[in-house]
Amino acid sequence: MTFTTRPEITGTFGVATSTHWIASAVGMSILEKGGNAFDAAVAMGFTLHVVEPHLNGPLGDMPALIRPAGADQPTMICGQGTAPAAATIEHYKSEGLEMIPGSGLLATVIPGAFGAWMLMLRDHGSMRLRDVLEPAIHYAREGHPMLARVAATIADLGAYFQEEWPSSFATWLPGGVAPKAGELFCNPDLADTWDRLLAEAEAKDSRESQIDAARDAFYSGFIAERIDSYLRDACVMDAAGGRRKGVLTGEDMAGWRASYEAPLSFEYHGWNVWKGGAWTQGPTLLQSLMTLSGLDIAAMDLNGAEFVHTVTEAMKLGFADREAYYGDPDHTEIPMETLLSERYASTRRALISGTASREQRPGIVPGYESWVEAAIARGNMDVVAGPGVGAGEPTMAHLTEKRGDTVHIDVIDRWGNSVAATPSGGWLQSSPVIPGLGMPLNSRAQMFWLREGLATSLAPGRRPRTTLSPSMAQAPDGTELAFGTPGGDQQDQWQLIYFLRLVHGGLNLQEGIDAPLFNTAHFQSSFYPRGTQPGHLMVEPNFGESVIADLRARGHDVEVAEPWTVGRLTAASRDPRGILRAAATPRLMQAYAAGR
Repeated sequence: MTFTTRPEITGTFGVATSTHWIASAVGMSILEKGGNAFDAAVAMGFTLHVVEPHLNGPLGDMPALIRPAGADQPTMICGQGTAPAAATIEHYKSEGLEMIPGSGLLATVIPGAFGAWMLMLRDHGSMRLRDVLEPAIHYAREGHPMLARVAATIADLGAYFQEEWPSSFATWLPGGVAPKAGELFCNPDLADTWDRLLAEAEAKDSRESQIDAARDAFYSGFIAERIDSYLRDACVMDAAGGRRKGVLTGEDMAGWRASYEAPLSFEYHGWNVWKGGAWTQGPTLLQSLMTLSGLDIAAMDLNGAEFVHTVTEAMKLGFADREAYYGDPDHTEIPMETLLSERYASTRRALISGTASREQRPGIVPGYESWVEAAIARGNMDVVAGPGVGAGEPTMAHLTEKRGDTVHIDVIDRWGNSVAATPSGGWLQSSPVIPGLGMPLNSRAQMFWLREGLATSLAPGRRPRTTLSPSMAQAPDGTELAFGTPGGDQQDQWQLIYFLRLVHGGLNLQEGIDAPLFNTAHFQSSFYPRGTQPGHLMVEPNFGESVIADLRARGHDVEVAEPWTVGRLTAASRDPRGILRAAATPRLMQAYAAGR
């Protein structure tokens, strides 16, 4: 019998799971009031902006996979904003930069999360905007119990905020005092912002017209005007150690819209798996599955060294291709058909040996040789970070509190509508709070390179290649699965491991989440200062000493994490009989699943 830290939640009415128990409870409350999965997801998203401000915010990014009841496959909602019109390589280099900082005003792109939530609510939800915003307004105005990790983050940054980002100091250290863990914390400016937005929206009559009016108020009304006004004069410290002005304008915001697109997919052992396009890192999971599909994973001990080694080596190859080839397919021709072909996968599979690779090994696609050469060169570069705050996104608790991260949401309702969403960006470490709005800008532009001719070259109107990567799958019996995790470059690593254990281990949702996890930082990080750790492998200690020793003997540079600190997975499913299931990780003691 496999023991778990929690039961797998089961029911028939609805399930909601997320990286914070308050958001999960909010999601269930929306379902109880008659809302559907899309209404619940939006309410959860805005609540997470409030209760996990070190991990996401309204001016951040949000890709989501949605599957309306009865749909043959999911649809991707793109809430990834693009680079502003003045975000050129020439301008950034004129600012003395060879790499885009991980924080500050030049690190931002057009905020996409709000537009994506509005698109989901308008086209697929059933409730009015007020219904889904009221929980977030309540927690922002009346307060929510401050998480210990948020309190530690703010305390660590207090002196920096006071000296360099005074608007953040006023918001996160009200009265000049850092909040304490467990105390009620309020963000009245954010509550006022949403109250004003609702007042303007409710001048319209219909549900849809109110949502459109809210979107207009955000992207071309008072919110965009406040952002534009602030950025005209602000010149603040960033992660590269210099004070620089931003380039985002209100005109940039007014010209952007969230959008729909078809996801990519692969069939693995009878399961269909869907991921976002090459503007996300999602195809790495599909490429890894293709590589592994020719190996006998089912015969391996799924907690043993052979499994960890083989999957790690497959992930290294997939992420090497990410660095060489992925980018915004609206602006660059990405050879995804080749990368997701069996012929290509067979060549990659042949590279996996019994010894850990220490090289960056993207595959060769004819016509793209210069991209490969550039990726290898970047992977070997010396990395020096500046003294500023915001140098990237953490994997988990074992990294510095000065970095931001991500949240995740899965919801399925009684009708069979489902959502997997991964909001991020706009966290309190990324950029100064916009005065009067109670929210900071995002830092997703750090994923661009300041070199011409690449899929990830900085260019106006181009989406940065994001790490945000929700997942959906369907089992051979028709069971539909939504899952995901925070964790930057680790997101598709942990999701791959989890999925393989569901397929080959027969584990339920909670058993799969509770099983020991691992990840590698072998390849180039997506976050400033973009370093690599060749041969690196982080494992949880509950793999056991013999497995860890075996992995070291295979050549891995094994880093043993603190117990229960790797991965923040959540998942939800619905089988053909209408039975709903949900689970959430016990790691960090924040995520919870709810349902009945």
